[in-house]
Amino acid sequence: MNTFYITTPIYYVNDVPHIGHAYTTIAADILARHHRQLGEDVFFLTGTDEHGNPAARAAQKRGLTPSEHVDEMVLKFRELASKVNATNDFFIRTTDPEHCEAVQSFIQQLYDKGDIYLKSYSGLYCSSCETFYPEKDLLDGKCPDHGTVPELIEEENYFFRLSRYQQALLDFYDGHPDFVKPSTRFNEARSFIERGLDDVSISRATLKWGIPIPWDQKQVVYVWVDALLNYITALKYASPENLLPRYWPANYHLMAKDILKFHAVIWPALLMASGYELPHHLFIHGYLLMGGQKMSKTRGNVLDPFEVMDKYGVDAFRFYCFREVTFGQDGVISMEGFESRYNAELANELGNLVSRTVAMVSKYCDGVVPEPGEGDSSRFSALVQRLGIDSGAALANVELTGCLESIWHFVRTLNKHVEDSAPWNLAKDEANRTQLDGVLYELVEGLRICALLLHPYMPEKTVEILRRLGQGHGTDDLALENAEWGRARPGSIVVAGEPLFPKLV
Repeated sequence: MNTFYITTPIYYVNDVPHIGHAYTTIAADILARHHRQLGEDVFFLTGTDEHGNPAARAAQKRGLTPSEHVDEMVLKFRELASKVNATNDFFIRTTDPEHCEAVQSFIQQLYDKGDIYLKSYSGLYCSSCETFYPEKDLLDGKCPDHGTVPELIEEENYFFRLSRYQQALLDFYDGHPDFVKPSTRFNEARSFIERGLDDVSISRATLKWGIPIPWDQKQVVYVWVDALLNYITALKYASPENLLPRYWPANYHLMAKDILKFHAVIWPALLMASGYELPHHLFIHGYLLMGGQKMSKTRGNVLDPFEVMDKYGVDAFRFYCFREVTFGQDGVISMEGFESRYNAELANELGNLVSRTVAMVSKYCDGVVPEPGEGDSSRFSALVQRLGIDSGAALANVELTGCLESIWHFVRTLNKHVEDSAPWNLAKDEANRTQLDGVLYELVEGLRICALLLHPYMPEKTVEILRRLGQGHGTDDLALENAEWGRARPGSIVVAGEPLFPKLV
């Protein structure tokens, strides 16, 4: 059986989760669900990054210890994963004792082989993103991601010999042109390396909230090294079995573009130094923008995902995230845009089609799905075959929006089929019985296939669609091998219900 290992970045807990966290988690869940539908052995990892200055400062402002603060915040991130219906197999915390021990073991090995050394250093440091910046990389003297003025820090740190791996990284990139996706991000990552790599600090002397350096208890591990290692450490203790041989290397690390350099340069170098295989792919998505700016807790322009889901439903939220903004690019979101797509596409095009189909089968066939009869099955069979190829290829390449567009084109084809065939007219003459049966079967079958393909995006509503069509009898019905024309069950009983997506007024 093929395995599929997918990760989100672990989310920083200096504040409550926002829609950007939900966005990446849902993207990973879509891919995890899709690969389970393919019958693969899937492991989906998410979690929280809990050490470092921002968490310590946030705790101090609240009059709490860092431990008390992160314990409280983690509950909100767990709640978010549950709320968006994420099917993650494990939720890692970087304060887990098992993770801390594994991090210490990892860096001890690098120290023992001479890849870590001590030196004095000074630099401009943004505490919000835990990063040192050369002056040339600042925008008007401020952090390019957070818009805050970095502080000058001088201390003696331990450094990882990143420069030692520059040529090995270039060789790897040249041999794996799809390592970073989309291709524009590949070029960006490779250019980081081409410009020359300096050794990087992997410890902090002035910070106490972190994992102690095993050979020097006065310093703690740099939070980004601590965080990156979660992708490996989690597999070692997520279950009684060591899952590392089973799932590593990861198929995909998903992340936003602001952490590209850490994952595309430092992470593979650390893996090379320690003898691990590199992940197959990194997929870098863009920012969700509100008011023309990246959503950020520092900027204060965040959208509360819990409020949106409570008001409009989880599946509608999941759909909108990947329908409105092409995954991999920046895109503007708004409540106005959400409501427009909800009414036009979910309520009118999909929800109404399900209601009409069930109503017509109830009225004209006594609620029983008819035999295929005389219809246009050959055309629909060809359309579904092409749809399966296109949607599968899109998801294999993490084109979540492209896949959704292909499916939605078919939804619209089914709606046009209703209008063109006019079952209400066919029902007026018994001579048209087999033609009427054919049309209604095609609508049931088309919606059944739509439900299977849409399931990773809208897991609850698609199961309900199958139930209403009389086609959902177990988890096996969700397997993608069933998304083949002609597998609907004639004789099944359809079930009417309230609108799947009540129209917003």
